[in-house]
Amino acid sequence: MTVAASFSATLVDEWVRAGLTDAVVAPGSRSTPLVVALARESRIALHVMLDERSAAFFAVGIGLATGRPAVLVTTSGTAAVGVHAAVVEAHLSRVPLIVCTADRPPELHHVGAPQTIEQAGLFAGALRWAVDPGVPDEQARSSWRSLGSRLVAEATAGPMGPGPVHANLAFRDPLLANPGELPPGRRNARPWHRVDPVRRVLDPGSLDAFVALARPGAKGLIVAGAGAGRPETIRRLAVTLGWPVLADPRSGARTPGEQGSPTVATADALLRVESFASEHVPEIVLRLGQPWASKVVADWLTSCAGAGAIQVLVDPYWAWQDPRREADVVVPADPDHVMEALMLRVPEGGAPGRSAWAAPLTWSDGWAEAEAAAQHAIESALGRHNEATEPGLARALFAWSPPSSTVVTSSSMPVRDLEWFAAPRSDPPRVLANRGANGIDGVTSTTLGVTAAAAGTGGPVVGLIGDLAFLHDSTALVRGRREPALGAVLVVIDNRGGGIFSFLPQASGLDEAYFERLFGTPQGIDVADLARAAGCDTIEVVSQVEIPTQLDTALYNAARRGPAVVVVRSDRKANVALHNELEAEVALALA
Repeated sequence: MTVAASFSATLVDEWVRAGLTDAVVAPGSRSTPLVVALARESRIALHVMLDERSAAFFAVGIGLATGRPAVLVTTSGTAAVGVHAAVVEAHLSRVPLIVCTADRPPELHHVGAPQTIEQAGLFAGALRWAVDPGVPDEQARSSWRSLGSRLVAEATAGPMGPGPVHANLAFRDPLLANPGELPPGRRNARPWHRVDPVRRVLDPGSLDAFVALARPGAKGLIVAGAGAGRPETIRRLAVTLGWPVLADPRSGARTPGEQGSPTVATADALLRVESFASEHVPEIVLRLGQPWASKVVADWLTSCAGAGAIQVLVDPYWAWQDPRREADVVVPADPDHVMEALMLRVPEGGAPGRSAWAAPLTWSDGWAEAEAAAQHAIESALGRHNEATEPGLARALFAWSPPSSTVVTSSSMPVRDLEWFAAPRSDPPRVLANRGANGIDGVTSTTLGVTAAAAGTGGPVVGLIGDLAFLHDSTALVRGRREPALGAVLVVIDNRGGGIFSFLPQASGLDEAYFERLFGTPQGIDVADLARAAGCDTIEVVSQVEIPTQLDTALYNAARRGPAVVVVRSDRKANVALHNELEAEVALALA
């Protein structure tokens, strides 16, 4: 029996009391007391990953999917450094995460002991809370449960919203032992601390100010991104006000609109048409959730602000998600609370389901007609291409995904193609992405973490990933033989390099040889061969028409044997040309 074993078992018991269900471990010696305590707890699903960076993004995937933190455990030294990128992503995306880094005791620091670095403060600036309690001490046992409980509370319920916390835990030898009697916990298996999340309630004065802005007949617009609130509430507010909704797939609100409140999915293409963009400037914009990825949409909102449009930003965590600094009014409250309160304040008396203050039908009808024309143009143009294309893949994947499924997408071109080309549907899949830092780190690992969280309770999980992101995170596929199979379908767009750079000035402003070496970066490794070498059932797709059938096959294989990979070959130059073609077709349809 050792104090370290008792301390670790107490933390684990307290985490279970707080509702935690998953822990992710990257193996190492110094973390033995905590890892063994987790392994012995049957109520915790333990996931063992070889690489710390992959393990960390796997844990982010669990938190992203469930809203509950996973416990991430690493050993000491550079193992702790390897999780930094995932900590930053969790911080900026507001994903709950408990990072436990094992450490050497104080007497082994600054004397050349192996695997010993300064770990306290390692993630400064990217945490909700950090603690370095020192080597477990019997005299401090009365604080152990409070520590375990507070780690969960700080990761889930703080004023900045969910995010990562860091416990740097020093352990002395012997590292392997059985725990003694644990400090008593609360009765009825309750956690030591019960902390309700901070809920920012809308100030009545702010609501009055907004209602005054949304004057009768105001031509308004709702821009909805991830975290915008419940899709059904967005839809009800849109109907009440008669406002169109620009719905990012990550908002969950990309569902068919109603007369007088259309859902606009083709905003990126529509707003590239100068005549349409200039003729449809709103008087007020309600911004809910994270911004769209589209630079065209962002530029247009900037021009609207310059033309006098009032922009109201609902910002529940005081995050100032306003890169262009255009918000006239910032409302630090829960989006659903804001929308419900607005619907209660806006007077009735208009058409059924609409208020007396609803925008004129000519306003919403103009958006609806343009959306219908753009959708028809995109569908027709893609139908002329027999080869598999990136826009066609994103559109087909969103349409194919089962209603209970989750799509996890890379934060480069895949998330944009989904945003620009996925058509509304009544039962859309949930769409997730690591858009906090907007990097391509750990996309496969995050997808597998989401899959682990959905096992047994959720629907299928599909990752939409570029070839460089897939190669960048290939260690995610390296799993121990004793680890359970994870039935994710990984759809890899192989355009032999960084496709997003072909849309940037570097592509035309540099000599092709320089561009290819510095930005295009084509790789010598075939992603299909790599997937097969990792033991994944792998399908290669060349035709657009076969995508749904091959996705069905991959889903069947994944459910039986673990991750299945669908490789869709593409050409970067042809992809740019197709985007230009689609934009031209939409412009022609509007004309």
